[in-house]
Amino acid sequence: MATKERQKAAARRAAKHAGRPKWTTSCPDWAARLRARQSIIPPPIFADQAQAALAIFKELRVVDLPGKPTFGECSEPWVFDFVAAIFGAYDADSGDQLIREFYLLISKKNTKSTIAAGIMLTAVILCWREDEEHLILAPTKEVADNSFKPAAGMIRADEELSALFHVQDHVRTITHRVTRASLKVVAADTDTVSGKKSGKVLVDEHWLFGKQPKAEAMFMEATGGQVSRDEGWVIYLTTQSDDPPAGVFKEKLNYYRDVRDGKIHDPKSLGVLYEFPPEMIASKEYLDPDNFYITNPNIGRSVSAEWLEDQLKKVQARTDGPFQQFLAKHLNIEIGLNLRSDRWAGADFWEEAEIVLALDDLLRRCEVAVVGGDGGGLDDLLGQAVVGRERETGRWLAWFHAWAHKIALERRKEIAPRLLDFQREGNLTIVDRPGQDVQEFADNVCRVRDAGLLPEKQGIGVDAAGIGDIVDELQARDFDIAVDVVAVSQGWRLNGAIKTTERKLAGGELLVAKSGLMPWSVSNARTVQQGNAISITKQASGTAKIDPLMSLFDAVSLMALNPVSAGRSFWETTA
Repeated sequence: MATKERQKAAARRAAKHAGRPKWTTSCPDWAARLRARQSIIPPPIFADQAQAALAIFKELRVVDLPGKPTFGECSEPWVFDFVAAIFGAYDADSGDQLIREFYLLISKKNTKSTIAAGIMLTAVILCWREDEEHLILAPTKEVADNSFKPAAGMIRADEELSALFHVQDHVRTITHRVTRASLKVVAADTDTVSGKKSGKVLVDEHWLFGKQPKAEAMFMEATGGQVSRDEGWVIYLTTQSDDPPAGVFKEKLNYYRDVRDGKIHDPKSLGVLYEFPPEMIASKEYLDPDNFYITNPNIGRSVSAEWLEDQLKKVQARTDGPFQQFLAKHLNIEIGLNLRSDRWAGADFWEEAEIVLALDDLLRRCEVAVVGGDGGGLDDLLGQAVVGRERETGRWLAWFHAWAHKIALERRKEIAPRLLDFQREGNLTIVDRPGQDVQEFADNVCRVRDAGLLPEKQGIGVDAAGIGDIVDELQARDFDIAVDVVAVSQGWRLNGAIKTTERKLAGGELLVAKSGLMPWSVSNARTVQQGNAISITKQASGTAKIDPLMSLFDAVSLMALNPVSAGRSFWETTA
């Protein structure tokens, strides 16, 4: 009986989908199209549905512009293309929305929030469900106001709409007087979105949600109503993050890049990403004002090319955050390793040195290996680096891991989403109890020793400030603390290891395990000149975490002594 029902259900689905047009949401030639000022947005699946929505959207007034022009009078073609793609994906015959999720990455001041208000108001006007809720989800009250005020202004600027809608400013709600369909704008937290049954949801400033550890749960609550609404959709609008992407933002952005590039086939998801092609980033062509249009399709309207050029001149020489923020917000440059002028020199070569490398791979390929460790406070990270000398080539190979106590997720909420990312990648372990991290640290040291690769002496180097618990655990594992463990001096005394690491990276003589953890740690490092030496310290780096990188310097300081393993490698004896 169950089999027959499944067969009937499959037949109904097949009949429903029969005769539907073919479409794609990939755009593999996006780089060339952006350079040529061509659209990267596909045409609507159903042109009649798109035109009906555009007719409404184009009549809405943008009240914060002089003369209160309509969208039809003041918008660039890309805006209409985007609106058409959303509403033109609705199949009126079946009642299905064929593209269910949209993602727009665009630079700041390209009227993103105003466009969001217009799209959602258009959706409410077209809504056929009575009492249907439409939701704009913002990360903060300020962002929520940025979306609600334009929508309310559009209502008040039009007599017909004023008669049709009831605006409640104090609760950021606009209600259709006939259908009772509503548009609500809320500042997000798990309480405000709990129990929402919204058929259409727009998420503004998605990058900020990437910094919230509970963002994924909030989105599940906010979009839960779409389970029973075939016509529903979700739109994500965002600029680039002013920090390396993290959390839900990183996950979504990478996914939509893959959809755009054709690596993932998902015709129900459309990403519209205004960002520089990789080759233009590598050549720093994004600094040329003639190329600002790449991520600013509204340039000449809401975006002033002259202002962007002047602002770039002001911040380009800065060594701190303003230059990064300008690139991220106005040019959609993803913050990575090599944008700060006070960055560690090795950052410029790190990504080129990355290889896929597990600890077992390192132990198999190397003739000797040393271990570095740093950190370990309750609200800190414990970093570990294993550096080995490759048997055939003499190159150095480096593998990394880190640990964080669960309490760090509460005390360091600003980096909690990033730590959870690293946990999912397998580069970081979040431990439940004090001591678990040190035990696992020692387990890895034992793996190096048991593989026959640890030197007879000075095989383990750790920051003297955090040596106590590690020493106790290693003593319990039969290590000779006086012989095996070195308290590595920090500050300017670490200059030699820092210089050695950057030279080895630049020369291709040091290869590092590919991970999300280490580029993040490297990007956090700030250099300070101390006489003829440079130092990288936690004090100079502020609240940013550099413990995994410091553990690498600790290990390099020992490998630079040209150690010899205590005995034949396990891999040699079993070969």
